Amino acid sequence: MSNTTLNFNSDSEKSRNDLKEVPNRDFNVLTGETGAEFREDAERAIIEQGEHKFNRLGWKRLTIVLIVEAIALGSLSLPSAFATLGMVAGTICSVGLGLLAIYTSDLVGMVKLKFPEVAHYADAARLVAGKFGYELVGFMFAFQLVLLIGSHCLTGAIALGRISEDAICSVAWAAISAVVLFLLALPPSFTELAIFGYIDFASIIIAIGITMIATGIQAHNAEGGLSAVPWSAWPKENLGFTEAFIAITNIVFAYSFSICQFSFMDEMHTPKDYKKSIWALGLIEIAIYTLTGAIIYAFVGPDVESPALLSAGHLISKVAFGVGLPVIFISGSINGTVVGRFIFSRVFKDSIIRYINTPKAWAIWTAMIAGLTVIAWVIAEAIPFFSDLLAISSSLFISGFTYYFPAIFWFVLLREGSMFDRKNLVHLILSSISMIVGLIVLVGGTYASIVDIKNQYENGSVRGPFSCASSS
Repeated sequence: MSNTTLNFNSDSEKSRNDLKEVPNRDFNVLTGETGAEFREDAERAIIEQGEHKFNRLGWKRLTIVLIVEAIALGSLSLPSAFATLGMVAGTICSVGLGLLAIYTSDLVGMVKLKFPEVAHYADAARLVAGKFGYELVGFMFAFQLVLLIGSHCLTGAIALGRISEDAICSVAWAAISAVVLFLLALPPSFTELAIFGYIDFASIIIAIGITMIATGIQAHNAEGGLSAVPWSAWPKENLGFTEAFIAITNIVFAYSFSICQFSFMDEMHTPKDYKKSIWALGLIEIAIYTLTGAIIYAFVGPDVESPALLSAGHLISKVAFGVGLPVIFISGSINGTVVGRFIFSRVFKDSIIRYINTPKAWAIWTAMIAGLTVIAWVIAEAIPFFSDLLAISSSLFISGFTYYFPAIFWFVLLREGSMFDRKNLVHLILSSISMIVGLIVLVGGTYASIVDIKNQYENGSVRGPFSCASSS
């Protein structure tokens, strides 16, 4: 075989590309290579380009990507959760669950460093439970991300309906939201998506700020002023198990960033820097969520709506939703990219198609993202109410990905020596707490979600599946 090397930075590349059009017998005369050897070189070039494309993520961009994936819908549900749990319990749950999520995210990072071949959550599950674990967690991983896309599709429909004052049916707005989510999910590299992160973060901060200012002014101008707002430090009266767990699962949903961490770290050029990213993100999340939940609840009181932007008044909520559209669609689209990459890497594991840098690969990628988005839209219309869709998602899947799966990773994959050794005691305590929290949310949250959906349908407080509804 010829020792000729493809040099992407020289003028000779154009010459070699021109030679692709030369028949093999002429090509042999000009280069001394056979057509098969040249095709091998071309394939190697595609692989090199693909490896470069998917290994450009640094810790700062990882933080931005995590912000895009994490800070969105969760912040919109927190004031309602505070209204249910009260200021004290709401703050404790927000801060406590957030710190625990940082710890479990650190465990996820440790697994990735110890087992570099782990590219997605399902790969880590294979190390614990073999093929069964891979298939089970792989299904949970994919379905949860599709649920997240559906959540953003539903939020987009609510936002567009409020902005347009229900100019068209909410089902149509959901379909339009799905199209936007599909288009934004098409870039396959997380490094490329990080560019949208700055817009995303500015969008949610400004939207939350507008909502806080508007609700604060409304409370100040109301009879009795701020002191007359009936917020409480304690849980609402006659609080039942179902309502309490819906609130807790909404907080759990807000801290779901570890689900995509394996996927994001797989693109890092220096994976050990992940700690900087998860601490930066975790502390930012805890601050935003706790302040958003507490302040808006203090301004609005027990009647705060979910998502919280609906509580800002008719005109201001339209402005807030308009400003918040980027975060609704950008944060939703990254879930489509992650699940698409997971499926792609599994189906085309041994093919250059996995690098998504050929026309055939792009055609398959586009068709798959479109299919996933359609499924998400159907789910959003089948469960067309915000809090319970988040609760189902949190209970069945995020409880595992954020809390009890990382705890299992420590016990099975990371622990060295006896779990009762002095060096392991902190991990033993925190992993045990994570396991217990995750399993409680799994069982209690799933039951509460089912009961609440049933009750809402029976009392007619929500629209039926695939039906129009007013967002005002």
